[in-house]
Amino acid sequence: MPSLPMSPQVFAILAALIEQRAGLHYSPEDRELMADKVSDRALEAGFDSLLDYYYFLRYDPAGAEALDALVDSLLVHETYFFREAQPLQVLVEDVLVPLAKQGRKPRVWCAACSTGEEPLTLAMMLADRGALAGVEIVASDLSPRVLERARAGDHNLRSLRALPPGVEGRWLERGVEGRVRVKPELVDRVQWMRVNLVDEAAVARLGAFDAILCRNVLIYFQDDTARRVVESLAGALKPHGQLLVGTSESLMRFGTALSCEERRGVFFYNKADAS
Repeated sequence: MPSLPMSPQVFAILAALIEQRAGLHYSPEDRELMADKVSDRALEAGFDSLLDYYYFLRYDPAGAEALDALVDSLLVHETYFFREAQPLQVLVEDVLVPLAKQGRKPRVWCAACSTGEEPLTLAMMLADRGALAGVEIVASDLSPRVLERARAGDHNLRSLRALPPGVEGRWLERGVEGRVRVKPELVDRVQWMRVNLVDEAAVARLGAFDAILCRNVLIYFQDDTARRVVESLAGALKPHGQLLVGTSESLMRFGTALSCEERRGVFFYNKADAS
């Protein structure tokens, strides 16, 4: 199906609306890609003009829900179990398990968790060390669609491509039609929530955390948006709390107040004591 025409002017106002809503940034060279994706949603909604679709999204009472559905279709939901596992292992062994052994019940938040492989990997690692009951895991995403799958523990076989030996059968069970299910005792240990990371009030309502994972997310934001998100995440950290970002991401150019520390080859961003 051919895309609807998207002029530079219509691209600019649609891109601004999407970025304001979800932080996703599209540059002018992305116009053709964005036209393909947005056209599908516009045509489904009965519009043959992207300008008319924009006015619907922007001003119609039903536009907010439609805009969220559009953003959902634009989000990248590619993840898998034990992705970049070393940082998770260090977080579990050096931060979460020691705090749990002190009886403190640490809180950890996996932001932008997509279909849930990252928080469930954390849960597996903690369970293998006998510490799952002593840690509170919160996982969030902007997309209701992927959160529904995460809550069901329902995953495709591609999510197993980095699975270490011994996990399948212990925590995962093969289903039908190329699907795999995570055992309910793990899924139920995670608090699944819908959170928009660019909504500072929504982040603040989650409370304070000993550790936050926000990996491979900031690369989709412009620097100003990423800076605001990092400040919001830093505000959600307890004193001495730890922030983990993706291995290809760095917070140094944002001038964050968090200090960077290397542990066993993994970079953590630490929040100073309130004093």
